[in-house]
Amino acid sequence: MTTTATAAAMPVPPSDEPPPTEGSPPPAPRIGHSARQRGGLAALLVGTAALYMWNLGASGYANDFYAAAVQAGTKNWKAFLFGSFDSSNFITVDKPPASLWPMELSGRIFGFSSWSMLLPQAVEGVLAVWLLYATVRRWFGPSAGLIAGTLLAITPVAVLMFRFNNPDALMTLLIVAAAYCVTRAIDAASTRWLLLAGLVMGFSFLAKGFQPFTVLPALALGYLVAAPTGLRRRLLQLLASGVAVLVGAGWWVLAVTLTPAASRPYIGGSGNNTALGLAFGYNGLGRITGNESTTGSGGRVGGGANFSGSTGLGRLFNSEMGGQISWLLPAALIAVVALAVLTRRRPRTDRMRAAAIIWGGWLLVTAGVLSYASGIIHNYYTVELAPALAALVAVATVTLWRRRHELPARWALAAGVLATGVWSYALLRRSPSWYPWVSYVVLIGALGCAAVLAVPAGRIRRGVLAAGLTAAVAVGGGSAAFAVDTAATVHTGATPSAGPATTGGGFGGPGGGRAGGGLRGGFGATPPQGGSGTPPAGGFGGPAGGGGGGGAPGGSGTTTVSSALTALLKATTTRWSAAAIGSQSAAPLELASGTAVMSIGGFNGGDNAPTLAQFQAYVANGEIRYFIAGGGAGGGGGGSSGSAISTWVAAHYSSTTVGGTTVYDLTKATS
Repeated sequence: MTTTATAAAMPVPPSDEPPPTEGSPPPAPRIGHSARQRGGLAALLVGTAALYMWNLGASGYANDFYAAAVQAGTKNWKAFLFGSFDSSNFITVDKPPASLWPMELSGRIFGFSSWSMLLPQAVEGVLAVWLLYATVRRWFGPSAGLIAGTLLAITPVAVLMFRFNNPDALMTLLIVAAAYCVTRAIDAASTRWLLLAGLVMGFSFLAKGFQPFTVLPALALGYLVAAPTGLRRRLLQLLASGVAVLVGAGWWVLAVTLTPAASRPYIGGSGNNTALGLAFGYNGLGRITGNESTTGSGGRVGGGANFSGSTGLGRLFNSEMGGQISWLLPAALIAVVALAVLTRRRPRTDRMRAAAIIWGGWLLVTAGVLSYASGIIHNYYTVELAPALAALVAVATVTLWRRRHELPARWALAAGVLATGVWSYALLRRSPSWYPWVSYVVLIGALGCAAVLAVPAGRIRRGVLAAGLTAAVAVGGGSAAFAVDTAATVHTGATPSAGPATTGGGFGGPGGGRAGGGLRGGFGATPPQGGSGTPPAGGFGGPAGGGGGGGAPGGSGTTTVSSALTALLKATTTRWSAAAIGSQSAAPLELASGTAVMSIGGFNGGDNAPTLAQFQAYVANGEIRYFIAGGGAGGGGGGSSGSAISTWVAAHYSSTTVGGTTVYDLTKATS
């Protein structure tokens, strides 16, 4: 069932640990590795680091929205703690702040730049691969660990996220770490490891809100079923771990709640300036229900179908999401069934069943949520599935190979390879002009490998078996090719995608969804319902989609800012150099000038912050020098108070054009 460039490692080396004895805890894991195992792990980690760090600064500031917040956090510790968008702490980003912290610490150490911002993301990817290797190896040996780590490393959406500045990189690392802690806890019914798993899961909330919690049911059920201790103790341990989750997430929520609103930034995206509003609102349950209001009026800020296709079982296979994550999905589903059959009569504490529960439950619950959520679901959210897919395929590959003398095991292996090869061919054909020979190599290799695997090993010569295993290497060619293309392509904006551009649909998804190509992504903010994510032409005195950003190190995100406007903002001494509607307008200004720019309405201009009266007070106190016209979600006047502020400024202050941008001087009133 293996599908990667490490498929040649599918025959388990003699030095691998034997499978656990049925009904008893597994043998104690080896303290060290053999020289070959150390070499394999080193090659995996070095290769992953090269893939994730090669030409890392090419994407510039990637997503301007988060880049501006990282820049703010390198300048002000309050901005660091709360996740402020600007260093003067007017409003936060619309996520909890933990994902920003490694990037901000890196910026404080090395100086803020594209490279220093993205380096922690790549490091998080290498650590996630290593932890998945360690988790799978613990129960199933080094070969399974290497297969799992490699599969995760070359998943296209994982390559994308570990080279980008969105919160998903840290979230993925943390949920893999939680799975490692749970496996350690199961080994000895350890309360300490289970509490640590809870703390890690709680901290993952501070990276991406409720999204990582889709893996919680699988982790809890795996421990409840397989831990070698009594039911009462297992339940009490899980209850204690639940408290640890609350502690890991709740300390920041408590800090926000106990800090007077006047002494901290407005909590962007919350609708009511509270951390709980952020957690349960449009960034929480709203993503599932589709009620994604940030203003309290029930208005939606986006539609999930704009990004990931129609809801339903086919969403993960469609033209938007398919090339991101679904390469191993057919094989993983076969793996779930195979492991369930193999363990149906085994004792409660069987580790193979525990692995099937943890990774299979992770896959099924998360895939179900992503498939049926009615709110904003971006394609890159699917990175959460990558560790489970990789682990399931690796565990099933090694387990079934060890039982290859049995006909059902050989057929399951052959079915996994064949399903992956055929589906990889279909995905590759969605980009017909992109190296078309790759799709044929993958398909032919899969057919040959499946045929070899279906034949009893004793009846074929070693050379034929080697040829079949070599063919298995080709099965992973599609995902690996998309991964390399992703690493070699510049990605910017709020909606990046992995792999080359696609055409056509599949499994119920609309065709024509982008999966890459050129300077990909939106403008740095979620488009309004029915919108396209395209910025107003021209940007701030430069073409939309350009790479300038005032000449900042490493390039920028999606909009250039003219040198004249940059110089104007740099010369200010006020608390905020300027104010603009929405972060899509404010972020490029902030990155280009290095000054604090007030984002009126927050991420998409929908927060009622500031009110017109509050804005007038800021102006009267001399805290904002300029107002930049335009902006808002989709380039309009913004939602909530943004329109009223724009109208008031236009009626009372004179404007001028600086570098092609309309600028109001808030120190020069006309009335």
